[in-house]
Amino acid sequence: MELRSVWCVVMTCLFHTSCADKDFFTSIGQMTDLLYTEKDLVTSLKDYIRAEEGKLEQVKKWAESLDLLSATASQDPEGFLGHPVNAFKLMKRLNTEWGELESLVLKDVSDGFISNLTIQRQYFPSDDDQVGAAKALMRLQDTYRLDTNSISTGELPGKRSFKPDCFELGKIAYSDADYYHTELWMEQALKQLDEGEQSTVDSVTILDYLSYSIYQQGELERALDYTKRLLKLDSSHQRANGNLKYFEYQLAKQQKAEAEEAPNDKAKREREKREASDKKGIPADYLPERRKYEQLCRGEGIKMTPRRQSRLFCRYSDNNGHPLYLLGPVKQEDEWDRPRIVRYHEFLSDSEIQKVKELAKPRLRRATVHDPQTGKLTTAHYRVSKSAWLAAYEDPVVDKINQRIEDITGLNVKTAEELQVANYGVGGQYEPHFDFGRKDEPDAFKELGTGNRIATWLIYGTAVFWYNLFASGEGDYSTRHAACPVLVGNKWVSNKWIHERGQEFRRRCTLKESD
Repeated sequence: MELRSVWCVVMTCLFHTSCADKDFFTSIGQMTDLLYTEKDLVTSLKDYIRAEEGKLEQVKKWAESLDLLSATASQDPEGFLGHPVNAFKLMKRLNTEWGELESLVLKDVSDGFISNLTIQRQYFPSDDDQVGAAKALMRLQDTYRLDTNSISTGELPGKRSFKPDCFELGKIAYSDADYYHTELWMEQALKQLDEGEQSTVDSVTILDYLSYSIYQQGELERALDYTKRLLKLDSSHQRANGNLKYFEYQLAKQQKAEAEEAPNDKAKREREKREASDKKGIPADYLPERRKYEQLCRGEGIKMTPRRQSRLFCRYSDNNGHPLYLLGPVKQEDEWDRPRIVRYHEFLSDSEIQKVKELAKPRLRRATVHDPQTGKLTTAHYRVSKSAWLAAYEDPVVDKINQRIEDITGLNVKTAEELQVANYGVGGQYEPHFDFGRKDEPDAFKELGTGNRIATWLIYGTAVFWYNLFASGEGDYSTRHAACPVLVGNKWVSNKWIHERGQEFRRRCTLKESD
C-alpha cells in the first residue's frame, strides 16, 4: 500500500485524543474515526429499538390475555365472579398487576442510547466542519470542471457515493454570498424536485433563493422569470411580489438605456458583458496564476518538448560510491529539468509507511502557514490538511528515514526540521507557494536559527527532491509548487525541509544563481 492516493506537485484523536482540534474536514485520516463513532451509535440505537420492541411485546401479550379474559367474563359477569379464584384474580390484577403494567409502560429504555449519544456528541463535527466540507465539494467542482448533475447523483471519477443534499449546498454558498454556486446547486435541487424526487424543501423555497442569486449576478431577465414561476405556485409570497415590481422596474430602466445608447457604447457594453460572463464564478481573491494551477491539476499543464524530455533519465544510483548503495543502488528518475527535480522510487517500505501514519495520526493538527505580515503561524483557507511533527528520537523508523535522506542527498539533516506528516481532508489542497523564505519574509525561520530552507524532500511512498535555493543562496522562484485538491482517496505525505546551516562543506556557495 502506497502512502499516496491522489496527488500532484505543480511547478511555475486517535479520535478522542484529538477532540481539542476538530476541523475534521481537513483530515480524511481523522474523519475515518467518525465512521466508527457513527457505527457505535447505530449499534446503540438498535439496542434501544430492541428494548422498546421487547417492552411493547410484553404489553401486547398482557393486552391479548386480558382481552380473552374480559370476553369470557362479560358473557356472565356474576357467574364468573361467583368463582372465588376469579374474584381473587380480579382484585389482584386491579390492585397490583395494572400498577406493574403502568410501571412497564412508563419505563424509559432509552437511557443507554441517550447516554451514549450525549458522550459522543462532544466529539461530533461542528457547523464549521459541515461548511468546510461543502466548500470543498465546490472547490473540486471548479478545479476539475465537474458538472453539478454528476456530483448530485453521487458519481465521481472511479467512485460512487450517496447523493449530496443539493439544497443544503446551495444554502451554504448563499450564506457565503457565493451566488454562482448558489445558482448551480439550487437549480439542481429544483431539477430533482421537478423529476419527482422526495425532499424536505418545496419548490417555492428553492425558487426564492434561485431568483435572488441570479439577480445578484446581474441577470435581471432570468431573475424575473424565476420570480414569476414562484408566484404561480404561491401568489401571496410577500418577498416575491416585492421583487417582481423591483425587477420589472430595473429591467425597463435597463432596456430604455440600451435603446438610447450610441453604437460605440453598445459595442463596449457587449464586450463588458462577455468579459463578465467569462469571469462568472471566479472569486474576488482569485490568484493570477490560479487558472494555470487548475489546468495543471486537470493534467492540462506544461508539456516538455521531445528535446527536453530526451535529457531526462532513469538510473540505478550508488550516490557517488556511498557504501550503503554500492550493492543496493537507489532507483532514481529525473522528473523535471528546470528546476531539477529527482524522484526516488520505493523510498519507504509498506511497514514504514504504516508506522509513520500510526505515529502521526493521534497528533494531527490543522496545518498552518507563515503569515508574511506577522511572521507567525496561522491557518489558511488555501491549505486544507492536518499535520504532525515526528522527531528522530521518538521511533527508530523516523531516525532511519532521516538518515536515509542524508545518505541520498549528501546534506546534513541534523539542522533540518522534524519530519512533517500531513493528511489531507475533503478536497484538501495547498495552493501555489514557496517552501523557502523570501526577501520580504526575513523572519520566516528566524526562531529556528538554521537559515533558510535550502532543499525539500517530499515523500508520497516514492519521494521527490529539489533545491529551493541556488548555490548563491538566492531563492529559486521556479520552485513554486502546489498540492491539488484531493478528488477521491486518502492522501498522506511527509516533508523534510533541509536548512542552510550545516551544508557549508556539503553544498558550497558560489556567486552564480545555479548549481
